[in-house]
Amino acid sequence: MTISKIIKQATEILKKGGVAEPRREAALLLCFSLKKNRTYLIANSEIELSAAEISKYFSLIERRAKREPFQHITGVQEFYGLEFIVSPDVLIPRPETELIVEHGLKILQDLEEPTFCEVGAGSGCISVSLLRNDPTAAATALDISAKALQIAAANAENHGVASRLKLIESDIFSSIEDSGQIFDLIVSNPPYISRDDFEKLQTEVRDFDPRSALTDEADGYSIIGSIAANAPNFLKQGGYLLMEIGFGQSAVVSKLFNNDRWREFKVLPDLQNIPRMVKIQKR
Repeated sequence: MTISKIIKQATEILKKGGVAEPRREAALLLCFSLKKNRTYLIANSEIELSAAEISKYFSLIERRAKREPFQHITGVQEFYGLEFIVSPDVLIPRPETELIVEHGLKILQDLEEPTFCEVGAGSGCISVSLLRNDPTAAATALDISAKALQIAAANAENHGVASRLKLIESDIFSSIEDSGQIFDLIVSNPPYISRDDFEKLQTEVRDFDPRSALTDEADGYSIIGSIAANAPNFLKQGGYLLMEIGFGQSAVVSKLFNNDRWREFKVLPDLQNIPRMVKIQKR
């Protein structure tokens, strides 16, 4: 079978499986399988592949047709211009979460040797991206999952920031409550999907991303509320919290920060103009 015929056949398999962009993903998976780029596929569309190459490729196609995420098959995802290792133990980084990095860097850039804390490190994409782009910063990243912290450690090592990143297994702030640590910035992409809405997620997310990274198994506000209540204990005066929230949550979330420990509550939109991130300063 030639490359063009193989892609055509794979496209039909992915289409039947309900994959949104079947031809694009068929081509990208062949690039991954062959360790070639798209230009190679176009220039060599009539070249025949070996039986071993075809078998390997269609095993990947079958996995994707069952809606296993593309990123789990390849093992990587790009985020803020960097490549991150991912696995079923961590949430696949999303482009909208880059908003936290963008605004975090603006806060850190005017500080001398700034420190920040990430609640819910996952793959480490937020912390590692901040550290890569601010060589003067140091961070502590917390996650309840030991397996997620292993992925974060690997990503920190790959991007040369491991010496500035302390990784701690912790349920929100529980493991650092008695440490006396305070930070210039706290960042978080917490589980904010309600238990009911979790069931409505697309298959790739609902069945393959870690459930604990997506939903609080309640109304979607319990972990956000805990962070809002406890973050001031770990922030310097004038320090900031940046936290991702879900669609339609801003009105309720604003009430969780309605106390005298916070000021200048803002909800910032993502590139699609969806309210996406809370930015708030400690008094």
